[in-house]
Amino acid sequence: MSTNTNKNFNERQLEILLILITLAMASVLHYLETSQVVILNLFFLPVIMAGFFLGRYRAGILAFFSVISATVVIALDVNRFAFEQNPLMVVLSVMIWGAVLGMAALLVGTLCDDRNARALEAHEAHVGVVEVLARYLRSADSRLHTQAMRIVQLCERVANRLRLSRREVDDLRVAAMLMDVENIEITARVIRKAVGHIDGDELSPATIHGSELAQSLRSVLSGASPLILGQNSGEELPIAGRILKTVRSFVELEAVAGPEESAVEFALDVMRQDPNRDAFILDVLDELLNEQNEDVPTEKPQLATIS
Repeated sequence: MSTNTNKNFNERQLEILLILITLAMASVLHYLETSQVVILNLFFLPVIMAGFFLGRYRAGILAFFSVISATVVIALDVNRFAFEQNPLMVVLSVMIWGAVLGMAALLVGTLCDDRNARALEAHEAHVGVVEVLARYLRSADSRLHTQAMRIVQLCERVANRLRLSRREVDDLRVAAMLMDVENIEITARVIRKAVGHIDGDELSPATIHGSELAQSLRSVLSGASPLILGQNSGEELPIAGRILKTVRSFVELEAVAGPEESAVEFALDVMRQDPNRDAFILDVLDELLNEQNEDVPTEKPQLATIS
């Protein structure tokens, strides 16, 4: 099960739980004889929780559902909630309470959406820096660069065809780039050239290995690191990790195909004979490669002209 599927499942469970809590508080409001105002204030708790974890849209819906539930309960017996006031004051009080509840949902939900947007921007910035660095490090070896770019492009196309989320596609692309940097020695001067001039201070000539760079980025690229480290761990990989493993094997088999046979057909045939391969990923890969071949324009022969 992918990360995006787990997230959607957890959010759906939270939605159901908050709705049940709202219905439970409406039931308590119906059966409680005194201190109804306290129960009304408790409706803020699930609404604020929805705004913090689920965003503005779903928090607004839950606030509207809470107002409707409380209004129905109060309308069943207005006199019980009126006390020494007339029913019109009760209606006005409920309207004010509902308005404050809705504004709280919008405020907390907006802050949640803004936080998620900033986290996405930071993730995209980190992905961009890693991509620039990985491309620069591989530029010295044209064969490695070409092979890595083919792996990245195929991984991204397969992931998009399988409808992975945008974040999962980004993590997969970064993992595909960093996989081929493990055995490269990197100096701080090289890193500075790759990401551009940052400040006027001179960087120390310390040397690190590509694997150390990948390890140092684990906290930043938390989604890409498990895809890299899990390739040889023997553990069950998420769908993005299986795509990376399949595409890398395909590209490597393409490179060893003989001149008398089609590299694509040779690689696919060899991989289909392995029962541990994901057949559906191979089918998608085969379909994409066929579409790519169909899109390649063929030159029509030119008729010779006789002067």
